[in-house]
Amino acid sequence: MARRNKLLVPEARAGVDQLKARIANTQDPDKAKFEAAKEVGVPLDKDYNGQLTSKEAGKIGGNLGGKMVREMVKMAEEQLKK
Repeated sequence: MARRNKLLVPEARAGVDQLKARIANTQDPDKAKFEAAKEVGVPLDKDYNGQLTSKEAGKIGGNLGGKMVREMVKMAEEQLKK
């Protein structure tokens, strides 16, 4: 089972998972990090990943997280226009 970050608002988990999936162009939120890893060429396995360096792991989180932040800013700007 994958470790999950603790959200400030636990009820937001479903929405965050949906956003991750949308950013990674997948229907399954659990596959989002694997899609992001594939995009940046990091060999992420579903089981043990002890061979990954901190730099490689950071590429995955940074790639996915950065896109999520950009998408949230875009969504907020659209809401403000309305």
